[in-house]
Amino acid sequence: MPLHGVNHSDTARGDAPYFKSLADLDAWASKPHRKLDGVSRFIARQPAHAYAASDNRGKLLGGYSEKPSSLAYTFNFWSHCDTFIYFSHHRVTIPPAGWVNAAHRQGVKMLGTLIFEHTEGASDCLRLLVGRLPQSKTGPAAQSADNSFPLSPHYARLLADLALERGFDGYLLNVEVPLVGRAEQARALAAWIAVLDSELKHKVGSHAETIWYDSVVVTGDLRWQDRLNNYNLPFFLPSTGFFTNYTWRPNYPSLVAQYLFTLDTALVKVPKRLQDIYVGIDVWGRGQHGGGGFGSYRALAHIDPEFLGLSVALFGPAWSWETEQDKPGFSWETWWAYERKLWLGPQVQDEVVEVPPYEPRAGEPDCEHGDFAPIASFFLRRAPPDPKDLPFLTYFSPGVGHAWFVGGAKLDGMESGWTDLDKTTSLGDLIWPRPSPRWLENEGASPVPTASTSLCMTDAWLGGSSLNISLSVAAEENGTGGSTPRTLWIPIQTLTLTPHVSYTVTLVYKIASGSTLALEVVPSVKGLGASSPHSFDARQKTPQSSGLPHGWATRTAEIILPNEHPSPAISAELGLEVCLPASAAAGIVDLLVGLLSVHQTPDPGAVIQQPKILWADYARQPTSTSAFAGTFSWEIAASLGPLGGITLATDPEDPTPLWKVDPTFPAFAFFNVYVQAYQPDGRTIGSADSATWIGTTGLDGWQKSFRVDPACLPPPVLQAKTVRFYVQGVTDHGEILTWDKCVFVDVQSA
Repeated sequence: MPLHGVNHSDTARGDAPYFKSLADLDAWASKPHRKLDGVSRFIARQPAHAYAASDNRGKLLGGYSEKPSSLAYTFNFWSHCDTFIYFSHHRVTIPPAGWVNAAHRQGVKMLGTLIFEHTEGASDCLRLLVGRLPQSKTGPAAQSADNSFPLSPHYARLLADLALERGFDGYLLNVEVPLVGRAEQARALAAWIAVLDSELKHKVGSHAETIWYDSVVVTGDLRWQDRLNNYNLPFFLPSTGFFTNYTWRPNYPSLVAQYLFTLDTALVKVPKRLQDIYVGIDVWGRGQHGGGGFGSYRALAHIDPEFLGLSVALFGPAWSWETEQDKPGFSWETWWAYERKLWLGPQVQDEVVEVPPYEPRAGEPDCEHGDFAPIASFFLRRAPPDPKDLPFLTYFSPGVGHAWFVGGAKLDGMESGWTDLDKTTSLGDLIWPRPSPRWLENEGASPVPTASTSLCMTDAWLGGSSLNISLSVAAEENGTGGSTPRTLWIPIQTLTLTPHVSYTVTLVYKIASGSTLALEVVPSVKGLGASSPHSFDARQKTPQSSGLPHGWATRTAEIILPNEHPSPAISAELGLEVCLPASAAAGIVDLLVGLLSVHQTPDPGAVIQQPKILWADYARQPTSTSAFAGTFSWEIAASLGPLGGITLATDPEDPTPLWKVDPTFPAFAFFNVYVQAYQPDGRTIGSADSATWIGTTGLDGWQKSFRVDPACLPPPVLQAKTVRFYVQGVTDHGEILTWDKCVFVDVQSA
């Protein structure tokens, strides 16, 4: 949640972000807890038709604390990632709600970490298997000859309960301590993995993951193998995935593939695939073949996700931030250019990317790796979930910013910036490192305009940024001397869509001041790629651009794929049709895209449930000395609009219902919170438009509440006797609720 002010309390981030020991986990479990209501559920990506031929390609496993009042690393290449691990060195690491939401809205799984390190880790690893220790005198009821290592499901249950409550999808299991019980404990640990996996699938869902990190072996020794073999096989079999270390030799990936194919299928309860084996790559390059950073492609080439089919586990993707942040001239913009080059390649086509030299390790043969290849080039680009299952919404936020905008108005500027992964939306997976515009007709008649992209953090419709598409149009390119306007197609985002389903597409945009061309811009959808055989019908619902505040405009279209197709899902691209005037001088135009959303169109004639906020409440924080510290909460509702005149059917057997209500209840992306002080007389207060924005929901995982931190409140509010808090919703379609659909609550100082 971006927050007004600085030096915010840690309570703003939510409860129990991690556990340092299993005893701490027990203490947490001894008290009742509610499931977070602000974490979106995981919805799998659809295997669209365009991906079917490459479905055996390996997958990418990513891994990475941010503060709400400063800039930090965020991950923005979700379309190339299948699973993300939130890693730290606490015993149990819980992915923050914002990270979970950022992943889930892109169809990516988010895992926590269970890790055992150092001396205390060894004792806790024993406790993991025997369960919670009793406080009373206890013992066996009769003498038993069974002296084998006991196996308790206690912590498997607690860890699954934790994943369910916090909304994440499983765990990385990292046992980096020798097992004091040797082989017997190793056997029990392998059996415990199966118990955890069963509990997770029962409570979280069939998509839940338990990924084993190659560390201890069957003897109980801590001995990294750097590949799958007989010594670690028993830990892989009950897991959903296997994660190797990054110090492997160049021939190990092929050895892994060969070994997997020798497994007796009768011993494997769940079939294992090459995709289930994640070969480690360290972006820092520690002991890794080929080095790290911009040399990571050398190791990726050996893993060969496309043809060999193994997957990749990427250690330390925040390398680009952590190595650059202390250098002179560092800014978020310079980092983003650096990060994009690593993942997607240079912004300027054919630019040569320098890679660090690499000396082979002792005994390692020389390898010819060729020129630099960006990380993303090794993996499929996958679209987010079908918008009929999960509405697609982007306001082009990388999860950071220098200001906060609502409806085009700048409500706050943060000198040190802000970070909130919950506000991470797609930046457009077809628009970077450079756009790929094309003419919709008469291709080849004139060159396509030169285009580039950047993120604008000084002007936005919603959030902290907008997408800036710069077009440079030469005179011969825009039809000078001709009489026919030219239409340029600019793809922005991949989608997976269902044939015969109608979708509503909404665009919010503006032509930046200083642009020298007048353009008509409409949103639309095409089949993925210029050669796609699929043709969507598009009907523009707003014939002329509808004016919005601060120079922004909106256009809405309905699109549908009418033709028959054997696949239940089609790969498509969401983008802009830009109509250039028939005769105009050469010029440059900066097109700011503030928002794009796609959702299933309600049935014609159905009564739409309109979103609103019903009421608000306030509970003081009893332990705080601040007058207004507490929790602001509210409830949402739907309005069906006026009923109007109704006429009962004359025939009771008439099958036509009197009304038809669309079953979709309104959902919200987040809420903005505002505050306003009463005048000293305690009776006079301004309009809602004059209230001060103090933050958003999202950081702590609760959708319908906001923890009021005194650090968020401006001085006049802290000195007031009575204040009014407002809450304003932003729907999952990108609609900003007008004030007549919002509520307030008045609070008096203690």
